[in-house]
Amino acid sequence: MHLMAKTSWLEREKRKRATVAKWAALRTELKAKKDYIGLSQLPRDASPVRLSNRCQLTGRRRAFIRRFQLSRITFREMATNGLIPGVTKSSW
Repeated sequence: MHLMAKTSWLEREKRKRATVAKWAALRTELKAKKDYIGLSQLPRDASPVRLSNRCQLTGRRRAFIRRFQLSRITFREMATNGLIPGVTKSSW
């Protein structure tokens, strides 16, 4: 059973990613010129720091495993079911 994050959170994250992509060139240009006043006038969401990693399936933010782009819960379910190639349950 997968619990989904609120759709509004997922949409907000998509919107932030689009904003970061839109302003990326101008941000790098302003940073190269060291124009911090110009940088401060850009939208807040244009900063890549404001992005967060989210699970691809559930949208969960916490306990994110970057290598698999999944949360720990989803990762464990998928690994147990054999849906992730090369991942096996450890035993010793």
